Amino acid sequence: MTTIMAMGGGGFAMEPDNPLLDDHLLSLATRRRGAGGLPRVCFVPTASGDSASYAEEFRTAFEGRAETSVLPLFRYDEIPGGDLRSFVLGQDVIHVGGGSTANLLALWRLHGLDDVLREAGEDGVVLAGVSAGMNCWFEGSVTDSYGPLAALPDGLGLLPGSACPHYDGEADRRPTYLDLVGTRRLPNGYAADDGCALVFRDGELVEAVSSRPDARAYRVHLSGDALDVEDGMEAPDVAESPMDVRYLG
Repeated sequence: MTTIMAMGGGGFAMEPDNPLLDDHLLSLATRRRGAGGLPRVCFVPTASGDSASYAEEFRTAFEGRAETSVLPLFRYDEIPGGDLRSFVLGQDVIHVGGGSTANLLALWRLHGLDDVLREAGEDGVVLAGVSAGMNCWFEGSVTDSYGPLAALPDGLGLLPGSACPHYDGEADRRPTYLDLVGTRRLPNGYAADDGCALVFRDGELVEAVSSRPDARAYRVHLSGDALDVEDGMEAPDVAESPMDVRYLG
């Protein structure tokens, strides 16, 4: 069973004094193979160019709660044991950081990490991430990888549809996503505010959780009969369907 926790924003980098999302992620790791029964959590900072400061924030946030490691694709020779597949499959949680979704996908595919992560998820490793680390699991997403926000219909496809993180955190995210879905440049999908995460199992949404009382999540989709509108006709209406969100506080 593949478990994926996709965070629109929040977690240790955005909310260093609010551990609720990070705690929930750790709770999903039912297989704990680290020392003393702690989960092995690997941070993947590819989208930020393997930022050393980002990795250090991760280590600090999870110190004492997990056995931590970092996967450095820009310094491939530093992968523990030198075997990418064995290293990833030996984790309990893979936590993907934010940054450039397009760069992340390109480098993962170059090294075959996309296939390894798919195998890891099927083997019970929990897959997770924030921002670009949310986008990557879906078929498509909204990204600023190229400057202005745009469609990136080239995700890993472990989750169906499209994704939009930071739905309330950046002014242009909501109108851009609504337009991209409404004009069919992205398929129907999910939007998550900062502080909100979506938990999926085998591609099915299990629940939405939040570290902030007012953080929301939405299913964004073509509305009504517009689902059957033919290409070339007037752009159909797009709807936001609010989802139930469980506050973790």
